[in-house]
Amino acid sequence: MKTSAVKKTIKSSPNHVLETKKRITKINSNGIEDIRDAVSRLKRERIIRTAVELFHENGMSKTTLEEVAEQMNVTKPFIYSHFKSKNELLAEICSNGIRASLDVLENVLKTELSPSEKVRKLINDFMLTVIENQGYLAVYSREEKNLTQESRKKINSMRKEFDKKFCLLLEQGVTIGEFEISDIHLTSLSIDGIISWSYVWFRPGGRLTPEQTATEISSLVMRMIESRRKRH
Repeated sequence: MKTSAVKKTIKSSPNHVLETKKRITKINSNGIEDIRDAVSRLKRERIIRTAVELFHENGMSKTTLEEVAEQMNVTKPFIYSHFKSKNELLAEICSNGIRASLDVLENVLKTELSPSEKVRKLINDFMLTVIENQGYLAVYSREEKNLTQESRKKINSMRKEFDKKFCLLLEQGVTIGEFEISDIHLTSLSIDGIISWSYVWFRPGGRLTPEQTATEISSLVMRMIESRRKRH
């Protein structure tokens, strides 16, 4: 993936703006805005976004925290006040996309939609999340080998949780006759692969918008799993 495409995805992400607004207006139990926590999170996000650009462009091993600080026009102690090491920063980058995808799944599962409606919404929102986190996932794929054992274990735990919950959703659809699936676990992994690896081929500003891409992929997945009875 071209670095310019990654930078465009990171900087133009609409959800970063929405999340920022939500966090700034966060209210604590006393009804007072928790500005200090909000500012701290914003600083961490800025560090992370800058590191993603540099890690993707130069690789983690060839990027120093001094360079991250220089790119941000801050001092190195500013970086260390939020992340103890480059490995801790990498762990946060790598877990970002996985955590966001798990949040999408859990939000969909809370709805009162039917299994087929839940899956369609999940695929659509999951796809948009992958596109939004394109740079993070690219760094994760390339730098996973540099994660500590503890960080890798935490990330794998989130991935397993996603797969388990998605399999249960597919099982529900099979049980009530909405889906025809012979191997639920294999189907879950296949769908996850279709969407997760889209960070490799999706190009911001390309033929399809993120929303159009998500709609097309959702329809493709539904044709894979829906029962013949439901299709007709």
